[in-house]
Amino acid sequence: MWEALFVRMLKQLIRHGTLDLQLPSGRKERFGDGDGSVVIAQITDPGLPRRFMINPELTIGEAYMEGTLNIDNDDLHSFIALGIRNMSVGRGHGLERFFGPFLRYVSQYNPMGRARSNVAHHYDLSGALYDLFLDEDKQYSCAYFRHPDDTLEQAQIQKKAHIAQKLCLEPGMRVLDIGCGWGGMAITLAKDYGVHVVGVTLSEEQHKVARARVDAAGLNEQIDIRLTDYRALDGKFDRVVSVGMFEHVGVPHYREYFSHVSDRLTDNGIALIHTIGRESPPGRTSPWVLKYIFPGGYVPSLSEVSKAIEKEGLWTTDVEVWQLHYAETLKHWYTRFMANIDKARQIYDDRFCRMWRFYLISAELTFRLHRQVVFQFQLTRKQGVVPLTRDYIYQGDEKQHWRAAE
Repeated sequence: MWEALFVRMLKQLIRHGTLDLQLPSGRKERFGDGDGSVVIAQITDPGLPRRFMINPELTIGEAYMEGTLNIDNDDLHSFIALGIRNMSVGRGHGLERFFGPFLRYVSQYNPMGRARSNVAHHYDLSGALYDLFLDEDKQYSCAYFRHPDDTLEQAQIQKKAHIAQKLCLEPGMRVLDIGCGWGGMAITLAKDYGVHVVGVTLSEEQHKVARARVDAAGLNEQIDIRLTDYRALDGKFDRVVSVGMFEHVGVPHYREYFSHVSDRLTDNGIALIHTIGRESPPGRTSPWVLKYIFPGGYVPSLSEVSKAIEKEGLWTTDVEVWQLHYAETLKHWYTRFMANIDKARQIYDDRFCRMWRFYLISAELTFRLHRQVVFQFQLTRKQGVVPLTRDYIYQGDEKQHWRAAE
């Protein structure tokens, strides 16, 4: 019965492209309109059709991880691309559609204690894993590709320089880095711009590595890396920067977040918030991503962020949209990860590597095929703090790029 219902559901879902699927019973079915290259797959778990009816995205990801979903030539790119093009990712399916609003709120509720455990799930993985695919500065966020042939290292340097230009930094300023990661942004701003940085993270692994890097760079007098929640801070800062952290805040906490940003800024202060965003109405996070990759994570729509900013009285002085930069970043990460996959298996196991492949590929294809971008919000407490035109963002940007690369 479940297999027949499963086939019927897939025929409704897969309207574009072609999927040849062998079912646990040995039955073979073709789905789609016959266009494009044929994706050939086999499922071996008799319980999968029933689970798919309840939660398709979670089930497919788990089946690939467990090896009960096998794809010819292990062509995961084509399989996931077929799914993204056909599945109504924003609406959900089965019981999730009925309970969606409640589940969405619960999954994004991130008070201090829960936020710390959510961060630990992903960022306290072995540091050796991230060394396998990140750039030398351990930038785990979208790079900025000025040219198609930029290396990952070049693009990450350009990302930091672009953000620094928007912050209008002057030597001696105090900067708060919310979600400082392994310390790369803090080190760059202190070393190349002469500012003092307080960086905060909830990851014990990142805190340990960042402090060691600051010490090795001889910047202890300029950089203070703290293992704490941004909500526990007080004091004033000339600048606030946050790169790749806002995705972990959750909609129920957006006003709280921007209230703290406002409170931390001086009257003439500037904040730059860099986050993944969706070019579509508010949606929800894939249940597979919530369970295995980013518990509590959510990619916001522009309307959700803007509403919270407005209600906290901040001025939005610049909004920039990066289109395919993150897709290119993830492509670089995936290539590096696959080149080092044997080392990754030594750190974890094959199931973990299959999970990580599914994560990196699905993330890249979401940026390419499913209206996902990067937003940069420049914010101030009052008018007149930043120049009236955007020319200043690019003046000296290229010069800073090469200075930082030396």
